[in-house]
Amino acid sequence: MELYLRYYEDKEFFNRIFMSTLMNILYAQDSDRTFPVSDKVTVESVRFKNRFGITLAADLYKPKQAEGKLPAIAVSGPFGAVKEQSSGLYAQTMAERGFLAIAFDPSYTGESSGEPRYVASPDINTEDFSAAVDFLSIREDVDPERIGIIGICGWGGMALNAAAIDTRIKATVTVTMYDMSRVNANGYFDAMDADARYELRKKLNAQRTIDARNGSYALAGGVVDPLPEDAPQFVKDYYDYYKTKRGYHKRSLNSNNGWNVTSSLSFINTPLLTYSDEIRSAVLMIHGEKAHSRYFSEDAFKKLKGDNKELLIIPGASHVDLYDNQAGVIPFDKIERFFYTYLK
Repeated sequence: MELYLRYYEDKEFFNRIFMSTLMNILYAQDSDRTFPVSDKVTVESVRFKNRFGITLAADLYKPKQAEGKLPAIAVSGPFGAVKEQSSGLYAQTMAERGFLAIAFDPSYTGESSGEPRYVASPDINTEDFSAAVDFLSIREDVDPERIGIIGICGWGGMALNAAAIDTRIKATVTVTMYDMSRVNANGYFDAMDADARYELRKKLNAQRTIDARNGSYALAGGVVDPLPEDAPQFVKDYYDYYKTKRGYHKRSLNSNNGWNVTSSLSFINTPLLTYSDEIRSAVLMIHGEKAHSRYFSEDAFKKLKGDNKELLIIPGASHVDLYDNQAGVIPFDKIERFFYTYLK
């Protein structure tokens, strides 16, 4: 009766609540995620700005019937993916385990703002994680002293970089990490020397002139399609995820036309992880034994200091196996224990 009477006293308030709830339900049902929506969580579309004025789009996953202030986790990646792909699966799974979690689209990609489109930046993308922490820190349902982050693939390197600068981040998980500065400047397996790097700079700067003349930015292309018969296994794995029903998404850069060609310039000139040896908070680095990218995690781990750092190699797992758990090898139990241990 009291609720009934209050409705007539404040119809506008109740109508707003009703429409908000309805939109969130429809959003969850009408989503184009690459994974099933869990019935154990609620899903809400949210927006927040970073310090560069870019509005980031995120999906917020919250355990049903959750009460009080929760530990929270921000998730992003892989590099060239969107929140409806791997990061959303990780965020949803952590919400099923008691965390409030968001999966966000990085600046210039997905449903986040920023012009020109499809640009990556070691500075701005590190800031994206801190902006997510800003958003979580001021929510009434989040304990600001219990915030962690998860970075997948190239966003593993961004997450580690964010942990080095943002002391509010109490625990960091990197999954199948890429160091995007290293791979852009040195090529895979550090195959490029100074001369090769100079030729790359010439090529990229020539492209800048072409882009300026055209008034638009050329795209590098997503995962190669059609797939060459002699493609390396990791390229075949990327194709299997990004170009098939398994992981394709209409807004995913890797599934479609890729990044802005000249994005590589900033990574070549701006090394990530310069101060990673000063990270005092907890770090768990996870990588597949068979992943072509394994050396990124192993080398980054060598630089970390403290007994709250751990490198976990998953036997037999490839790089992409840790994207969607199709192979059943993502150590979610381990990730859960890690966060509950250090977010306290």
